[in-house]
Amino acid sequence: MKTLLIVYHTMTGGTQQMAEAAAAAAREQAGVAVKLQRADATQPEDVLAADGYLFATPENLAAMSGLMKDFFDRSYYAALDRVNGRPYAVMICAGSDGQNALRQIDRIATGWRLKAVAQSVIVCTHAQTPERILAPKTIGADDLERCAELGAGLAAGLALGVF
Repeated sequence: MKTLLIVYHTMTGGTQQMAEAAAAAAREQAGVAVKLQRADATQPEDVLAADGYLFATPENLAAMSGLMKDFFDRSYYAALDRVNGRPYAVMICAGSDGQNALRQIDRIATGWRLKAVAQSVIVCTHAQTPERILAPKTIGADDLERCAELGAGLAAGLALGVF
């Protein structure tokens, strides 16, 4: 059985909703175990044990979240040259465009020699004031469906041996 590891961080709930939607849809695919974990609880061993990855982070100050960066810092060298060619995708819960957070994760994935297998999902909440940035987020049904499609697609690809 293949394993899809979904690593996420959230401060206001938006990214968690996205990750849970992806995980629920991925779990509907036969032949794939789905491991949904917060970034601060994910260890290098989890990365090494997985066959594919979905990384989900909020955009904080035009970057991935600090705890997501911490996950990569703790895992990077332990997984270097040991996960080559494995598939990955990214989800960003952004207040603006999310592009820099995406670039950061893509650069790390390039160093790990992972293979991007799906277009990233960026959900823009348009939160631009301190009050809106810090407020709990509710992700709309259309955006959650995009997250679900990404999770299902990754899981199906792993199960079928496409990636």
